[in-house]
Amino acid sequence: MAGLAADIGKVPELNRRILITLVALAVFRIGVFIPTPGVDAEALAGFFKASSGTLLDFATMFTGGALERFSVFSLGIMPYISASIILQLLTSVVPHLEKLSKEGESGRKTITQYTRYLTIVLAIVQGTMIAVGLESMSGPAGESIVVHAGWGFRIFTVITLTSGTAFLMWLGEQITERGIGNGISLIIFVGIVANMPAAVYHAIQLVRAGEMSIFTLFFLAALMVAVVACIVFMEMAMRKIPIQYPKRVVGRKVLGGGVQHLPLKLNSAGVIPPIFASSIIVFPATIAGFIAIPFMKTVAASLRPDGILYNVLYVAFIIFFTFFYTAVQFNPKEVAENLKKNGGYVPGIRPGANTADYIDTVLVRLTLWGALYLAIVCVLPSFLVVQFNAPFYFGGTALLIVVGVAMDTAQQIESHMLARSYEGLLKKGKIKGRF
Repeated sequence: MAGLAADIGKVPELNRRILITLVALAVFRIGVFIPTPGVDAEALAGFFKASSGTLLDFATMFTGGALERFSVFSLGIMPYISASIILQLLTSVVPHLEKLSKEGESGRKTITQYTRYLTIVLAIVQGTMIAVGLESMSGPAGESIVVHAGWGFRIFTVITLTSGTAFLMWLGEQITERGIGNGISLIIFVGIVANMPAAVYHAIQLVRAGEMSIFTLFFLAALMVAVVACIVFMEMAMRKIPIQYPKRVVGRKVLGGGVQHLPLKLNSAGVIPPIFASSIIVFPATIAGFIAIPFMKTVAASLRPDGILYNVLYVAFIIFFTFFYTAVQFNPKEVAENLKKNGGYVPGIRPGANTADYIDTVLVRLTLWGALYLAIVCVLPSFLVVQFNAPFYFGGTALLIVVGVAMDTAQQIESHMLARSYEGLLKKGKIKGRF
């Protein structure tokens, strides 16, 4: 570990990126503790304590505790994720967006701009619904959560929450462009990790109070280790399709030839499907919990993390987004065309359409197993943990996001170090050539 830190310290560009990332994440954590004015913090804390074990715990986890404190970042980054989902779905059916997606960097920038606008719209809608819902809510002792209800509170709350989401969106983009790793994923990652020490402390308190046996605690710890090991193994698993390239004669030299491989990961979508699925379920249910209407209360109560409806919807959304995101990221027809142009072919498969069909078949099978793996990891451990009355942060979704984002970030750090090593080799070669 010390050797790795020393190697990282030798790369100035990587040091700068890591520093920018750490500063941006620190700013996010500071903002979590800045409260939105006009709310009785003690009454709100009592409401969340009374609602423990519901989907509000899950929403609080994804906002890094901001929702529980009703801070300026209470909406978190979920409106941006919801906007991204909507735009990606529309890209498949709206010709204008489909055309933009094929225009390269300029088209991507335009779609990103549309995503920002839609994020603001969603944040305004969600902020309005939460502000209105808070006015009709009360704490455990019957005290009003909102100090001075009215349009003044609603407008100020909507502006504050929308501005917080817009700032987090900008912060995530800065991390992605100037820092290291995916900024949006890292913001969610830090929010989950920041709450884990409190979850561990809560588990120890349950053991001391006799509400949980020491055997159960060790079982949960072993379960976490097993889930982490499973995630690491499955995220690294891939299918290598052999690609044969013919030899070419250029002058007196024979170039090319041999067998290379097209790697297809078992889980090409990464942690995106669970994040997308969570955003689809969590925030509508959270808003329903804030609205004092019997029907909405029934909807919020039915979407408990250990409930059948929640788990069925969660599994269905994970499977859908795994296939959808994989299809967006990987196009078998384009791969087959590129192989054909370069003279490559899969042994035993005709180039062109047959190769595209073969790659698509392999990809569908891999994606199916990858989707089932994601669903099991996200649902089964969380269900078992809730049955043992353990902290919700021990769930599989949190572990999947933490381990997945950590692996992706580590791979980017390794890529920067590897690029630096190649640069060093090139410089050494130039120096030797001169002398």
